[in-house]
Amino acid sequence: MTDVWMEACPFCRIVRGQTDTRILYQDDLVTAFPDIRPIAPLHFLIVPNVHLESVNAVEAGHEAALGRMFTVARRLAETYHVTQSGYRLIVNTGPHAGQSVFHLHMHFIAGRHMPFRA
Repeated sequence: MTDVWMEACPFCRIVRGQTDTRILYQDDLVTAFPDIRPIAPLHFLIVPNVHLESVNAVEAGHEAALGRMFTVARRLAETYHVTQSGYRLIVNTGPHAGQSVFHLHMHFIAGRHMPFRA
């Protein structure tokens, strides 16, 4: 299990308060903040506070943080009034899937119609 943060990781720096990023939610397990390259009116990232490169690094001890990521997503949906209109949650794992920052993160995307694309 990885219980550390990485000095060079931009998401670890955000979690530790070392940037001027606007924090939407933070507790002992996860942090949520706006994506710097939004693709929709509402585009946030939810990250575990411990550095995990991707889903491939997840172990049983991370289940609380992973579950919290989903409850924070629901909380953001309520805060931004998109529980009825809908929102998309995306986790990319590896470069072929589109992961560009290698700290596990969930994209919360909402605020416009998004047709399904596989």
